[in-house]
Amino acid sequence: MSEYDEQYVVQISGLHKSFGSLEVLRGIDLDIKPGEVVCVIGPSGSGKSTLLRCVNLLEQPTRGDIIVEGFLLTHPDANLDLARRQIGMVFQQFNLFGHMTVLDNVTIAQRKVLGRSESDAKKIALEQLDKVGVAEKANQYPSKLSGGQQQRVAIARALAMGPTLMLFDEPTSALDPELVGDVLTVMRSLADDGMTMMVVTHEMAFARDVADRVVFMDGGVIVEEGPPRSVLEEPQEQRTRTFLRRVLDPTHVDVGDEED
Repeated sequence: MSEYDEQYVVQISGLHKSFGSLEVLRGIDLDIKPGEVVCVIGPSGSGKSTLLRCVNLLEQPTRGDIIVEGFLLTHPDANLDLARRQIGMVFQQFNLFGHMTVLDNVTIAQRKVLGRSESDAKKIALEQLDKVGVAEKANQYPSKLSGGQQQRVAIARALAMGPTLMLFDEPTSALDPELVGDVLTVMRSLADDGMTMMVVTHEMAFARDVADRVVFMDGGVIVEEGPPRSVLEEPQEQRTRTFLRRVLDPTHVDVGDEED
């Protein structure tokens, strides 16, 4: 069992996850410090989203340890509801309640989970909606909002719970290109404010400019990690170089590249 080290918000050690005979994560070790922004990149099927979903136990690891803010999430007796209050998660899809106003979407978990009064929940919700730039939409329904606005509401909803760690799973992948910038601007602002963030993304410019560390995954393992410019501009591993060529130049055809 891993020892808790208070210098880290997240400690992941020996993490494995299998779905039947398919081993998706094959021994992940990763520590994240307070205020650090870690961007996880890699090809489809490399285990990136599964890793993120394991961090708040949306997926139950097959084996290994995950510690978040001192909570050993993988302990059989862990109070997951209490531990998850430390973790906010934003998905590819916005998952807003269509029959509720924006304000109600951001207050309901505060009242039901945290036990806040309606007035306190509303005050915090409006503060967070203002932070992400959609306070004027508070009384509208999600169907009246653009995809980018809905995703910013989803971010406000997560922030309203007061997390110490934010997880983002490809938060811009479902958006039209012209709406991506507004969501990334909000995420940059959170990083500037010192929020600890773990971001699965295909936005390489965001990873280069905002991340403290980039982690490249392939085949269920961490192939390479380091400062953004090191990993993205001078990768040491052939698999990383091949992936980046394909992402940064989709017209490039690899001839004779080794994958290992």
